[in-house]
Amino acid sequence: MPELNFTDDNFEAEVLKSDLPVLVDFFAEWCGPCQMMAPVIDELAKEYDGKWKIGKCNVDESPQMSGKYGVQSIPTILFFKDGEVVDKTMGAQPKDALKSKLDSL
Repeated sequence: MPELNFTDDNFEAEVLKSDLPVLVDFFAEWCGPCQMMAPVIDELAKEYDGKWKIGKCNVDESPQMSGKYGVQSIPTILFFKDGEVVDKTMGAQPKDALKSKLDSL
């Protein structure tokens, strides 16, 4: 499954009510480190298909969710389980670091 696009409109249904744990990458088109993370997020979405729901939330297009979760610098990656944030990373992350976090949660 390709990565998903989370928005203010679908966030509750796609993330908070998801049966699977969810990784949300808060990003913006103009953000350099976010662009570096894009292929990593793509690869993880493919590798963890069926185990994790992985997608992105554009902070410029979905300001409500960014505000609700206190996203102040991007990229910020939040890990949700049963509708709750269970972990968080900020800044560009190596794929291995994200994989070990996904595996440990």
